Amino acid sequence: MHAELLTKLKALGEPTRLRIMTLLLRGELTVSEIMQVLGQSQPRVSRHLKLLADAGLCERYPEGGWVFYRLARSRVGERLAALLEEMARGDDPEIARDLIRLNEVRRLRAETAQKYFEVAAEQWARIRGLHFSEEAVEAAMLEAAGERQFRLHLDVGTGTGRMLEIFANRAEEGIGVDLSREMLTVARSKMSEAGLANRLVRQADATALPLETGSADLITVHQVLHYIAQPRRALGEWARVLAPGGLLLLADFESHDFEDFRAEYHHAHLGFDREDLRVWLKEAGLEPASIKPLEAVGGKGGLAVLICVATKEAGA
Repeated sequence: MHAELLTKLKALGEPTRLRIMTLLLRGELTVSEIMQVLGQSQPRVSRHLKLLADAGLCERYPEGGWVFYRLARSRVGERLAALLEEMARGDDPEIARDLIRLNEVRRLRAETAQKYFEVAAEQWARIRGLHFSEEAVEAAMLEAAGERQFRLHLDVGTGTGRMLEIFANRAEEGIGVDLSREMLTVARSKMSEAGLANRLVRQADATALPLETGSADLITVHQVLHYIAQPRRALGEWARVLAPGGLLLLADFESHDFEDFRAEYHHAHLGFDREDLRVWLKEAGLEPASIKPLEAVGGKGGLAVLICVATKEAGA
């Protein structure tokens, strides 16, 4: 314990590295973003980040051509981070300037995210108009979770990160995965706006998750399954990651006949039959607790959404 603490303190014994840690307290950042805030060269920033990573104070996550850095999760690191946060609230002019620049970097990130979001929003609006409000889906999923508190929340196909946001007070930690880098940019921006620095997003395939077996005790999958060519394989992967006693919450369309969704919105499936979902969940080693439809807006002819709740036996 003492050796670990000394290693971390030595790594922090340099002004630039203290400044970097103060930035990472506000959420994950790329090397380029840290360079913009500090006004330092890429080799210099990368060297400081490597020293911090070697000391176990930060972690790096490659994502395509980018590399994101965030604070490492450890008891010693968390205590040091709390101390740094207290120091950052002081009147150090250099830290104050860094935080102003960080806000500008976040603003530019938000603008990029908004441009992409506006392009996609028109398509989403048409689909939403055929069924119910997003508020109804969110309320149903929260209700399905009951009063439980969770350790790790995994949101598959996180999109804008909305599920991470609405379950933020129900789980200690949260991670969202998505294949789209554009959507991850949107999600990171939303997490920053909501002040959820401890919620992460990562680029990953929904059928090959970068998480250990049994590591998440809550998994949410909101309007994702219909995009996946092999839904049974995906359910098997989610069951693998789900912890014994954990909860899977899935919201997706019930079977429908809007054939144009395949070409226009790239849906691999036109919704799902309730009995098929029940069978697939059982095949994956999960126990379907309930599969209930939300009534479509306007009654007959609209899209109905199923709220599926499944659990994993404590001894599984």
